[in-house]
Amino acid sequence: MPSKNATIHDVATLSGVSIGTVSAVLNRKGTVSEGTRRRVLDAISELHYRPSAAARRRLQPTTAKSVGLIVKEVNNPYFADVIFGVQDAARELGYHVLVGHTERSYDLEQRLTELLVAKDVDGLIINPLLNEDTDLSHLFEIRWTNVPLVLIESIRGIQANMVDVDNVAAAMEAVDYLVGLGHRRIVHFGGPQYSGHSEERIEGVRRAFIAHRLVMGEDDVVHAGASLEDGYRAALGYFRDREGDRPTAITCYNDLVAIGVLRALRELGLRVPEDVSVVGFDDIDVASYLSVPLTTVRMPRREIGRRATQMLIGSVEAAGKVAPEKVVLETELVVRASTAPPA
Repeated sequence: MPSKNATIHDVATLSGVSIGTVSAVLNRKGTVSEGTRRRVLDAISELHYRPSAAARRRLQPTTAKSVGLIVKEVNNPYFADVIFGVQDAARELGYHVLVGHTERSYDLEQRLTELLVAKDVDGLIINPLLNEDTDLSHLFEIRWTNVPLVLIESIRGIQANMVDVDNVAAAMEAVDYLVGLGHRRIVHFGGPQYSGHSEERIEGVRRAFIAHRLVMGEDDVVHAGASLEDGYRAALGYFRDREGDRPTAITCYNDLVAIGVLRALRELGLRVPEDVSVVGFDDIDVASYLSVPLTTVRMPRREIGRRATQMLIGSVEAAGKVAPEKVVLETELVVRASTAPPA
């Protein structure tokens, strides 16, 4: 990727012509000689100058309008719905979508970002993976080019369009609800380390504990992960060592973790919700069809994808002349049969 954002002035200087001549080449006007046109195009290539989407299509009129989407996992129902939302909105606006998934690999996220930019997509939507060093260099490199960018997870320290929810408030609401039922011994099964959403949900649980004057011990946050298997294994390990000191309620990073927890509790002979209440996060479709329908925080999954796409294409068609903004969408606590007052 280029190290800085080349401008039309840089192209004019390198090719030895006026800005107006560069503009004429970009707009495919017939007033420029072939030799001059070639010098300008060579300068554009050397400087990695990226004209606006409209200008690029004038240079290559057969190029389809497209956006790139990078998510952590395509096999996670949450991200599948986000992808559907992106595709729906893009289709309505006349754009194609190129999808890549990182399999929670930071190196793969970097490579996919570079690949999609090289494919000349008009803009990028990224659900970024935060590693232990929170290296955002590839995102800053996108910002240094003329590639519009929307993030679908909040990240501090980068000026970019973002679409997200208030994870802290949503997690607080889940704990508030459990406390309202009478629970005082609550444990949180958290998501992957270095996940922004996981950290925000843990912070929400912590704030709710403080608000209700509950003591959060070292064992009250379990770093489980994001998958069914993660939830299952974490719950087996946690409950097998706590015969006489069991929590009466569990909040989970997402519904997949919660479903894994439900299976482990069943194998351990613990009833839901009679012995342990369980709350998930996302409200994936299967959550309401379980043998014990899951209480969960509903995420506006498709709407996240739609709004991110609308924001991105708006920025593309405004040629980047729109200041970055953050859109925070509403969540909803959906109460089902997996929660009840403690025995």
